[in-house]
Amino acid sequence: MAGMLWKLLMRSQPCKLCSLRKMLSTPQYRSFVSHFPYTTDNQSNKENQRTVEKLSKFSVDIRKIRRFKGWVLLENETYVEEIANILLQVGADETAVASILERCPEAIVCSPTTVNTQRKLWQSVCKNEEELVKLIEQFPESFFTVKHQENQKLNIQFFQELGLKNVVISRFLTTASSIFHNPIEKNKEMLRILQESYLNLGGSEANMKVWLLKLLSQNPFILLNSSAAIKETLEFLQEQGFTNFEILQLLSKLKGFLFQLCPRSIQNSVSFSKNAFKCTDHDLKQLILKCPALLYYSVPVLEERIQGLLKEGISVAQIRETPMVLELTPQIVQYRIRKLSSLGYRVKDGPLANLNGTKKEFETNFGKIQAKKGRPLFNPVAPLNVEE
Repeated sequence: MAGMLWKLLMRSQPCKLCSLRKMLSTPQYRSFVSHFPYTTDNQSNKENQRTVEKLSKFSVDIRKIRRFKGWVLLENETYVEEIANILLQVGADETAVASILERCPEAIVCSPTTVNTQRKLWQSVCKNEEELVKLIEQFPESFFTVKHQENQKLNIQFFQELGLKNVVISRFLTTASSIFHNPIEKNKEMLRILQESYLNLGGSEANMKVWLLKLLSQNPFILLNSSAAIKETLEFLQEQGFTNFEILQLLSKLKGFLFQLCPRSIQNSVSFSKNAFKCTDHDLKQLILKCPALLYYSVPVLEERIQGLLKEGISVAQIRETPMVLELTPQIVQYRIRKLSSLGYRVKDGPLANLNGTKKEFETNFGKIQAKKGRPLFNPVAPLNVEE
C-alpha cells in the first residue's frame, strides 16, 4: 500500500498534441479515429517517412511502435532529433535513447521547449543527471506527460517546504504524478483537513507533522480524496464503536488507504468477517484492531483467503488467533506451508505465528527453526521429504 506523487515547473503550455494523441489511442476513441482516412491498415503509404528514418537512425525498433502506438508515425510534425538530443545531453547513451523512444514514442510529438522545462523540474529533485536519466529510463511516460507544469513547479516547492525529502518527491513524480496536476490550493486544503482530523482524534500538536509526512510518504494518493469522503469515513468508524485513539491507530496502520473506501464497502467487509468468524461486535472490533486489513479488503478477497487457509487444514479458531495471516495471498500461504513442512513443522497443529509476517520476517524465523532442526537449506525445486 503506498507510494507518493506530484509534478513540477514553469508556465509553458502543456503539449496539447501529445495529450490529445494519448487520449485518442485509448480503446474508447479508436472507433472514432478509425473514420479518418489516415487510419487505414495500409499504414506504409501514410506514415511520415522522415519520422521513420530519423527513428531508425537512433536504432529504434519501428515495428514495436507500429504495433502499439502507430499513430505517432502518422504525425506531420515530430521532434525526433530534438528529443533524442535532450536525452543525450542529460547523459543517456544511445541504447537508452532507443529504449525510451520505443516504449514511449509519443515523446517525439512533445514540444522540445516543454520537455526542457520538464527536465528542469525533475532535475530540481534529483541529486545529479545520472539519477535523472535512471528515472526517465524507468518511467518515460511519467516524464513525457508534460502538462500542468506550473502546478508541478508550485507543488514541488510546497512539498520541499513541507519537509519531504527530494527522494520521496521524485518517487511521487514517477509513480503518483497525478497529485502534481492538482492546483496547489487543493493540496494545501487536503493537508489542512488531515491535520484537523488528526488533532480531533486526539493526536498531539507535537507529533502532527511527523504523522502527516509519514502518511504522505506511504500514500500520496490521499491528496486526491475529498473532504466529504474523509468526514464520512471517520463518522462511520465512530458509529461502529471505535474510539478516537483506535481510529487513529487504524489510519496509521492502513496508511490512509481507509479514506479511499466508501462506508458501504467497509460495512460489507465487516459483516462478512463477523459471520465468517461467528463473533460478537466486541470480538470483531478486537480482530480489526489486530488486522486492519479486514476493513480494507473486499468480501471476495477475504473469502478467497479464508477458504485458502481452510483448505490447508487451518481452522477458523487459528485464524481468529492470528488474523494478520489474512494479509497473505493463498499462493504465499501455500509456499510458506510447504517450506515449513520441509522441516517437519505442522502449521495446522499449532499457532500461525511462524507463517505470518513480511517476507524478511518469515525468512528470519524460518532460519531460526532450521537452525534448531539442523537441516540443510531449503531448495524449493528439489523434492521434499515431509515428516508426518
